[in-house]
Amino acid sequence: MRPTPNAAPGANSPATSPAPRPGQLPPPAQEAYSATAIGLHWIIALLIFAAFGLGLYMTGIPGLTPTKLKLFSWHKWLGVTVFMLAVLRVLWRATHPAPPVAAGTPAWQAKAAAGAHHLLYVLIIVVPVTGYIYSCAAGVPVVYLGLWKLPMIVEKNDALKDIFKFIHVWLNYGMAAVVVIHAAAAIKHQVVDRDGTLARMLPFLR
Repeated sequence: MRPTPNAAPGANSPATSPAPRPGQLPPPAQEAYSATAIGLHWIIALLIFAAFGLGLYMTGIPGLTPTKLKLFSWHKWLGVTVFMLAVLRVLWRATHPAPPVAAGTPAWQAKAAAGAHHLLYVLIIVVPVTGYIYSCAAGVPVVYLGLWKLPMIVEKNDALKDIFKFIHVWLNYGMAAVVVIHAAAAIKHQVVDRDGTLARMLPFLR
């Protein structure tokens, strides 16, 4: 009688589901951002994208045309709106701490993420303020939504105008760079690490 060949390991054992890869499952509900934080995050992000794109476009228009002046007004309205929402976002964050980073995240990445978030909070407040001072120094009042004239916090001053124009422009480019790095890191967490980090701000990814 021929001996029965050895069965492959586990061939006669009950079938079991493979263990999930570490970090593959989305974070539990209590680790997600609140609906308020998510809403403020994406509204502010969309407004910043719109203001940045509008700023690039309008500054490329030669001369001082009615269309250019109208776009400058829209740009300022976006900036004022971003500022107000940014203040709300910072107040909300101060009273509602962010969920912890995903388990297994290296300490340096956690510190870098926290630093990037704090830097973005500073920029989304400071950038509109520099634009506001730039407009005042240029002697051009900001009339929010064409209805409410905001106070001229500085007198017309050409030297100050040039200084704040430079600061406003380069802070915008700096903020754009931080946003790109922030977005790239979020995509990396979603695609490579699969740790559910992005799903905390995009619940439909769960």
